Formats: sequence, structure tokens, C-alpha cells
Amino acid sequence: MTTPPPTACPAWQQLGEEAARLRALSLSELFAQDRQRARDCTLAGAGLQLDFSRQRVDSRVLGLLVTLAAERGLPQWRAALYGGEPINVTEQRAVGHTALRAGDAAPGEVRATLARMRGLAQRLRGGGCWRRIVHLGTGGSVLGPQLVVDALGALDTDLEIAFAANIDPLDLGRALAGARPETTLFVVVSKTFTTEETLANARAARRWLGERDPASHFIAVTGNAPAARAFGAGEVLPLPDSIGGRFSLWSAVGLSALCAIGAERFDALLAGAREVDQHFAAAAPERNLPLLMALLGAWNVNFLGAATHAVLPYAHALRLLPAYLQQLEMESNGKCVDREGRALDYATAPVVWGAEGTVGQHSFHQLLHQGTQAVPADFIVAGVNAELDANAEAQADALAFGTADAPLPPYRRHPGNRPSSLIRLERIDALNLGRLLALYEHKVFAQGVIWNINSFDQWGVELGKALARRILSKGT
Repeated sequence: MTTPPPTACPAWQQLGEEAARLRALSLSELFAQDRQRARDCTLAGAGLQLDFSRQRVDSRVLGLLVTLAAERGLPQWRAALYGGEPINVTEQRAVGHTALRAGDAAPGEVRATLARMRGLAQRLRGGGCWRRIVHLGTGGSVLGPQLVVDALGALDTDLEIAFAANIDPLDLGRALAGARPETTLFVVVSKTFTTEETLANARAARRWLGERDPASHFIAVTGNAPAARAFGAGEVLPLPDSIGGRFSLWSAVGLSALCAIGAERFDALLAGAREVDQHFAAAAPERNLPLLMALLGAWNVNFLGAATHAVLPYAHALRLLPAYLQQLEMESNGKCVDREGRALDYATAPVVWGAEGTVGQHSFHQLLHQGTQAVPADFIVAGVNAELDANAEAQADALAFGTADAPLPPYRRHPGNRPSSLIRLERIDALNLGRLLALYEHKVFAQGVIWNINSFDQWGVELGKALARRILSKGT
């Protein structure tokens, strides 16, 4: 498979030449030149719609971007992902998150784990002694389940679901506020069962339980069952090496979310992701939503010089999505060496940030509209109500076209020409949330292929942890 740097690809070099031409054209001019642009640059797939008409591209650039994907061997890398080949080269591991939502085609061990999860959730949701589940994890071990529970809410259960990820005792204290030890269950998620932040919270939780048997109050999700049982967990669910934390929502890591939303909605979440898996595998490149998002992102970063990317969901239910995508994108593609260990002389992942759309309009949107740097943005519209949709579209138009009316003083003018995409969901439910999250997962994978980096390791987080342990050891 292709591992030379992308800068050696003919399409990359041609895109560099095209960038100078596109910089001289405004989005207003691009729309004036093509009256069908809004229609032609709006595509649907897997229940989602992508409108990229406000991106600074034309048909020539789009054609070269698609060619670049072929030159980078995207079809071969995609087949390797789905085929379970060890594409995580630094750890010699396959990448198995798509298999977790493959339905009847999933491996037997995946279906067995899901059956165990359903059985546990049915028992926990059915009333009885449990009133609160406290999910202990950090990073990918908590961000996905927390997003799902916050977005979809609990259904047909009296269980309260709380999360603690920070080693600061205040986080666990707030998760336990009002809880009683005899009715509280902890789900501890750590692949190695050595993550210090998670184990510190787990030990504090065990102390909070007093003399109660931890086996009755702890479920572990881990790849290190002996350590979990030695800690005192009574039930241990597996977390395979092939599942990275930021791709783990679909695994036993999602148990807390399953307990909150119920089996039917959890199945719908998996089904939505599976639809996007199938779309990414089968759709033609020029109509492939995750691939186009990846290519447009690379165009903005590598050829138009964008250093950041804003995620702006126009739905309160998706308020945690920017934080979730920060980890998904920046931990995956925030790399400075390629698959062969060569230092990169081109940019990779931008800084991802954002917040709820209408909240951001009264905060950082000032910089988006009139700041000195252009920030590409994703506006996510979920059909919540007409007012939210109108605000999202108005913001996208203002960024794209601005205003430079002569009577206006300079401080009231907007330069425009700032790229964005509009992603539309039919509604906010489990099916569409699964679709949306898988859309971004495959975007991240495709960008890793374009940039020739391994999107599935995270060695950048290890040095700081090692230094913290060294500093703590000096103080004891």
C-alpha cells in the first residue's frame, strides 16, 4: 500500500498550483460563475446531507482531490481497515471498531459481548437496588458514552448515569452527589487497567463504599481482566487491543450508555454507524461523504493554510460533540512523523474546537466573521426547529459572502470568503447520532491516509504521564 509522502503525488503538486488561482476568487464569484453550485455541491448518503457549496473549491479542484485519494491508495487502505489487517503499524494491531457494529456479520466474540451487555443492562434498568451508575474513565473511555447519554437522555428507567474523568476529586464528588453507597454501581473503563486517573477515581470510589463488597458494586471494561479482578470487580467485560479509546463507544465501553438509552436505541446507534460504514465502503469517491469531508479538510489545511477548524452544532443535544471530536481528530491525526518515521514537512490535523451554534454566535463568532485568520467550520443542523436552522444557514452565508457595502464604516464590514460546510441530520435520535459519529470517524481515517500517518496510535500522550509519575515519585 502507498506510503510515500503525499507531496510526491502529482495531484498534490497540481493542487498547489490551483490554490493560487482559488485564492484570487471569492466565494461570491464562484457562486456567480455557477448558478447550480448550491445544488451540485449538496450530496446525500446514509441518511445524512452534506452541503459543501461554501467551500473554496471548484470542479477542477474537486477532481484533483479525488485523484489525490486514489494516488494515496485510499481504496486499498479502506479494504485493509475493513479486512482486519494490522494498519496500526506502530503497535502491529488491526483496527476493529467497524466490526463492532457489523450486526449479524460481526465476529462471534463481538456478538457475545453485546449479548452480555444487553443482559446486564436489562437487569440494571429493571429497577431493584440500583439507582445510580457512575462511569469512571478518561479520554475515549468516557467521551463517547457521555455524549450519547447527554444527547439522547435516559428512557424507561429510573437509573441516574453520572461520569467522572478528572483526577481532581471534585469531579468524582459531583458524580456522587446525592448518591447512596448501597444503590450505586461503578463502571470502570481502562483497556490496560493501569490508567492512573481512572484507577485513582476507582480507588476513591471503593473507599466511599466503605465495607461493602466491591464485587457487587464494580463492573470493569478492560483488556486486563486479571488486574480488574484483583481490584475487586465482580463482572469484567472485554475491550480488545484492536479498539482504540476514541473509537470505543460501540464496544463494551458503551455499557453505561446502553443502560441509559435501552437496547432498542443502542441497536439503532449501531445501525446508524453501520449505514455510514457501508456508504464509505461503496459510494463513488465524488459522492462519498466522509471522503469528501476529509479531502476538503486537507485542502483547507495544506493548500489554504487553515490551522484550526470549528465544529458548530445547532442543537443543545449535541453540545458535547465538539469535545468528542477534539479527541477523535487531534489524538488521531495530531502527528509529526509519517508511517515510515519520517519528519513531516506539511501540516496534519488542525486544532478542532467549537460549541453550540447559537451560544457561540454571542461569543467567538466575532473572530470567525472579522478576525484576521479564516477558520473553516462545520455547521451541524439537526432539524430541531426552524429558528436554529435559519441561524445556522445565516451564519454560514455571512461567513461565505460577508458584506463590504460602501456606506458601511470599516468596522462594520465583513470580509467573507470563509469556508464552511453544512451537515444536516433528519432529526436527533440514536440512528442519526450513530450516522454522524461514524461520518467523522471515517473522515479521520481518510485524512490519515492522505497525510500518510497512523491515525490509530497516541504516543504523544505518554511522555507527560511518565514525567508526572517521575515528579510524584520525587515527592514521596
